Amino acid sequence: MSSPSPPQPADSTATAAATTASTSDLPALPPSINPEKLLAGETYTYTSPVPSEILANPKAPVILGVDEAGRGPVLGPMVYAAAYCLENYSDTIKELGFADSKKLTHATRTALLTSLTTSSIPSDTSNSSKTSTLHPNVGWTTTLLSPPTISTSMLRPHTQPPLNLNALAHYTTISLIRTLLSPPYSLNITSIYIDTVGPPQSYTTLLQKHFPTLKVTVTKQADSIYPIVSAASVCAKVTRDVAIDVLTSPALVTTATNPQQAEAPQPLGSGYPGDAKTISYLKSTLDPVFGWRGEVVRFSWATAKDLLEKAKSSVKAEWAEEGSDEGQAITCFFSSGKDEGMEKGVAGWYGRSVGVGEF
Repeated sequence: MSSPSPPQPADSTATAAATTASTSDLPALPPSINPEKLLAGETYTYTSPVPSEILANPKAPVILGVDEAGRGPVLGPMVYAAAYCLENYSDTIKELGFADSKKLTHATRTALLTSLTTSSIPSDTSNSSKTSTLHPNVGWTTTLLSPPTISTSMLRPHTQPPLNLNALAHYTTISLIRTLLSPPYSLNITSIYIDTVGPPQSYTTLLQKHFPTLKVTVTKQADSIYPIVSAASVCAKVTRDVAIDVLTSPALVTTATNPQQAEAPQPLGSGYPGDAKTISYLKSTLDPVFGWRGEVVRFSWATAKDLLEKAKSSVKAEWAEEGSDEGQAITCFFSSGKDEGMEKGVAGWYGRSVGVGEF
């Protein structure tokens, strides 16, 4: 299965130049953040260098954990992260305070990720003597699935089977693991631990099919059980939070995506449908024809669909079919309209479940 391709910016060179000129207005960014690609609505992957301790012990067993952040929000990217280390270093990760990222403070998460990316010790890190060992022992990688990738995957035309979030999660996880097993990384991974997406057993079966020589553990709340998954959870959460900051940076958004914009962009809130700030952003920025900024909003979410349908200013488009006097509804590009039980109009813009056999 090939990766869905997000829309490309009309003038990527101009966007890159403007973005580079404006990043100085932001605090230091983790290496998993690429403002140019975020503002262009691109999906991309960052992979850290292989830690020195693993390079020095290439035959030693390596364990790997996978977790995500941003699955539920209607705004911003969904981030998948994998963290890995030598098997005998796992207990040290736990001692350093890694846990389910949702249970850690923003400052703690940020300090831990900083320790993973540099040999220097953040001032607000508690156990500096052990924290200094993170950088040479733990590697990590992230994939940021942009809103355009999520939306176009779930809203594929009827000529291609739509992909739901579970299918995207499975594909992304498999891709991250395969990258680390292959050159130039070629890690000696023996065990993988994953916070489940969907039923654990079917997910385990899928992963064992792709990686038959690895020990696979898929379970709920893996980020609270396995320290290496906790490390992946922190990488995903911090990356997602900073990505939202970039998408709402007045300097970046104004100069890189819309040079004519006179006012700073409104705050997005958490991005979750239940957040009043998020709903306020969606209502106040709704364009009657084009909806919202594609690099920010997931058009495939029910929240976006409902607001588009209910907004009195929304413009309904119809396309004249060649050789016919009858209008063709724009929603025909999102579903065939012939499937039993498929709703017509915007309400039918959803992906179906993709089974294990399709991977």
